[in-house]
Amino acid sequence: MPDNRIAVLVPGKIHPRVLERLGKQFDVISVDRGNGPKVDADTAGRVRGVAVGGGFDAAWIDSFPNLEVIANFGVGYDGIDVKHAASKGIVVTNTPDVLNDEVADTAIALLLNTLRQFPKAEDWLREGRWAKEGAFPLSRFSMKGRRVGINGLGRIGLEIARRLEPFKVRIGYHTRSPRDSLPYDYYPTLKEMAQSVDTLISIVPKTPETHKVINAEILSALGPQGVFINVGRGWSVDDDALIAALGNGTLGAAGLDVFYDEPNVPAGYLALKNVSLLPHVASASMPTRDAMADLVVDNIIEWFAKGQPLTPVPETPVKPRG
Repeated sequence: MPDNRIAVLVPGKIHPRVLERLGKQFDVISVDRGNGPKVDADTAGRVRGVAVGGGFDAAWIDSFPNLEVIANFGVGYDGIDVKHAASKGIVVTNTPDVLNDEVADTAIALLLNTLRQFPKAEDWLREGRWAKEGAFPLSRFSMKGRRVGINGLGRIGLEIARRLEPFKVRIGYHTRSPRDSLPYDYYPTLKEMAQSVDTLISIVPKTPETHKVINAEILSALGPQGVFINVGRGWSVDDDALIAALGNGTLGAAGLDVFYDEPNVPAGYLALKNVSLLPHVASASMPTRDAMADLVVDNIIEWFAKGQPLTPVPETPVKPRG
């Protein structure tokens, strides 16, 4: 018998919890991402929703004439052609808030690892070098007395700032406009902030304005005692400039969880001892990824049940509740 349930397309890989929950209420159509959608016209016409964990461009959107909602697994949705979707009345959702704490926790952990080199200290112990060679070398840097600037003070940036407060560091931020209710120093430009702090944490999204904004000028402004941490997007960093600055001492150290062309990490980083590298794990805990998966599915359920998703993106044709 034909499945009369609403058809939801899942291109490529996605969290298994999404597939499990969608399968209870919808006809799930899984397809390879490949070079484009490979479904027959009848199937394409049945698809009214999409759950996606990656890109979904205009060509994909145009392949499904009755598409109503695209639910993205993740906060960033730059891989989805939202403008094109909105022009066709298609709703796009993402998964904000549920991963704020996890990413903020990772930012602090990465900062501490970069300053104090804890992973290398553990390796020293595990390799038997403590017993054979003596104490692990003193770390060059400390959190004590740091002046930290946050590039991007959205939901996650604010959580990072709040976690920094107990460390008794001075906190500043750069965004397009100041937030007067906050007790942090505001800098109208990224360069001014880099000149005034010794630690820069970047948590900006991928937009044309953020492309390679962390460049040689900004790194030089941070200086030899400076530390750069990125838990936002690799898109925002000029890799060649950062590798050069770390190699020649223009910058003291860096900690990176995101990269320009993931999962490909420039070899220059791997050759450096003053950079801490993570494979984009900021939100990668089971509880957080389960919560993200649930929000993807709940957005689709709410759309088809009530015509109102839980977390539509700002460009979408409907407004969030409240």
